[in-house]
Amino acid sequence: MRAIAVHKLAEQNHPEDLILFTRAAKDVSFLVRKEAATALGLSQDPRVVDLLGELLEDADDGVQQKAAIALADIRSDKSKGYLTLQYGRQGRSTRIAIVQALKAAKVPGAMALVVAAEARSIWDRNASALNEGTLPERVGAAEELGKSGRPEAVSRLEPLIKDSQVILAAAAVRGLGYAGDPRAVNAISELLGENFPELRESAIQALQRLADPKALKPLEAVAAEKSAVSDRAAEALVMLTRSPEVDQTLCALVVEATPSVALTVGQAMRRRGGCPLEAIEKKFLTRAGAKGKRPEKVTAETEAAGLVALQALGPTAKNALSLVLPRLTSSDAKLRGLAVLAAGELGDATAGEPVEKALALEVDAMKPSRADWIPQPLPKAYAQGFDPASSTRVDATQAAERQEKQDDLFKRVQQSNAERQSRAGKVVVEAHPPAELIDDVSEEQLKPLANALWTVGRLHGPHALALLTPYSEDASPSVRAAALAGLAYLGGDGAARATRALLDADREVQAQVALALASSGAEGALAVLNVIPRLNGEKTRLLQALEGTPLPASASVPLREIVQQGGAEAALAARLLGNLKSRDAVDALVKVLDDPTAVARQEALLALGKIGDPRATDAVARDLYNDSPEIRAAAAQSLALLGPGAQAEALEALRGDYYRPVRDAAQRALGKVPSAAGP
Repeated sequence: MRAIAVHKLAEQNHPEDLILFTRAAKDVSFLVRKEAATALGLSQDPRVVDLLGELLEDADDGVQQKAAIALADIRSDKSKGYLTLQYGRQGRSTRIAIVQALKAAKVPGAMALVVAAEARSIWDRNASALNEGTLPERVGAAEELGKSGRPEAVSRLEPLIKDSQVILAAAAVRGLGYAGDPRAVNAISELLGENFPELRESAIQALQRLADPKALKPLEAVAAEKSAVSDRAAEALVMLTRSPEVDQTLCALVVEATPSVALTVGQAMRRRGGCPLEAIEKKFLTRAGAKGKRPEKVTAETEAAGLVALQALGPTAKNALSLVLPRLTSSDAKLRGLAVLAAGELGDATAGEPVEKALALEVDAMKPSRADWIPQPLPKAYAQGFDPASSTRVDATQAAERQEKQDDLFKRVQQSNAERQSRAGKVVVEAHPPAELIDDVSEEQLKPLANALWTVGRLHGPHALALLTPYSEDASPSVRAAALAGLAYLGGDGAARATRALLDADREVQAQVALALASSGAEGALAVLNVIPRLNGEKTRLLQALEGTPLPASASVPLREIVQQGGAEAALAARLLGNLKSRDAVDALVKVLDDPTAVARQEALLALGKIGDPRATDAVARDLYNDSPEIRAAAAQSLALLGPGAQAEALEALRGDYYRPVRDAAQRALGKVPSAAGP
């Protein structure tokens, strides 16, 4: 009623009612405050500007929007100042309202004005914090200044990379990485020789972002030094702009580096077509000794490095299978295990039977350790006199009655939960009790057996189904997962058994089986997709298994269902829909953008751009006003594919955004090449 009364009084617009509107602006009801904001704007009284400025910060978005319109109606420098200031502090809906209000007030270049003001405010705040703030404030400011991508930011941050406070120097290095200016590559590369792990890691992270080939040699040295940051250096190397020199360096590391580094760079070269095999073949050849001396035998360590290299290069190194086959039956357990993995990755089916022999060796090796201490099955009920529910102080009849009541209560609870899950279309995954009280063999010790099981299935060994089936119910999660993944590769009955295992209680087993099913083809990928909506709890790993796998058009239905359910999985499902370019997913993805709390917003925006349906243009364009720079950049990136349409003015304004990724995305959407430096 109060809101209606304020609305009626506002229509009459009597000057003496201004005091009533002022009081209504502080009412506990947001509906009353909304009407009060409108009434204050209609009054055209300059004294209400400060009050409307306060309403711009109201907890309710609707009140903020009404206050923005009212301030624009007053048309004074002070009211425009409030609108300009608050743009950088508000969410999407209020930012849109501010721009529309300024346009209605005939302010030229309204959005460019507020975007530039926001950029100045962020720069001034970070510059001040870097110069005068506490150490934590200076650390945060260094990174934020770098994200601007301005040449001035690079000039301010470069001197700080040698600061005595390592935490600040590391932040400055990360900031230079965000800035994306190649002028900083040499200065950052010099820090790879420092002794401080945090500084070295920050330098690697920055060089990975810059992806400049000038960092090739320094990163190669770190990747080859076998230190704690070698793996990070390898990850940075594979991100460098590709060139013959970069490929040559990666191929050298495949042969000489630690196994983890060799796998990282080798898998990258696998995607690029592989490496020359001569250097790897030399790892297996006896070397001629000096004159008068015996030839030097190849060490097991050298052979192991060669097998890891072949494993990393996968099918691109198929011609080296002859080097792997003799080692599948080696007496050296480590070499035998590496040979099994290499054979599996090479993917040549002719190795199926030799790998089955290697599996037999692993089974024999495990038999003594895995022998049952108690051959007979464990009892399922307590022997007479050992039931803890019974007591010498309680009459046996009373104890039985109490136990019966407890059992009945738990049974009803379980039935109720099962019915509720069934109505929701979910499946209750139950963990099975252990078959043994204790196992002498750790999961780490079981890895060779698990790897052999996986490889037998991967290569479609002649007796794979019979060999793998008994292990598909093994008590060990790693052995069970490997056997089930191997069955998934076989197709037919094996794949059907593996599909049922997607409901296994162990998440790692679910993930490995899903990966194998997805890589086996469209039918396996659909089996994974159809199970995901029925599962409770975390489903991210199953969706991750589908990334990089060609999906059939029918996959759109379960993926849309996952998007509509929301949660962390919705982001991955949205990405898969984008890769699928499914036009029937547009409505579901647009609904994600309508939810201000959706975690899948960025992925939904990018997916809509890939799908390319112009129906999504208006929904995507609204996020050009989002308060998150990552979301603004994603919206602009999407519009680069959809076409800017009527959003050219907004995109032009975002060329003045504080954050470089937003500016670059806006320029691409306008068909312009991003500049190397900020404005």
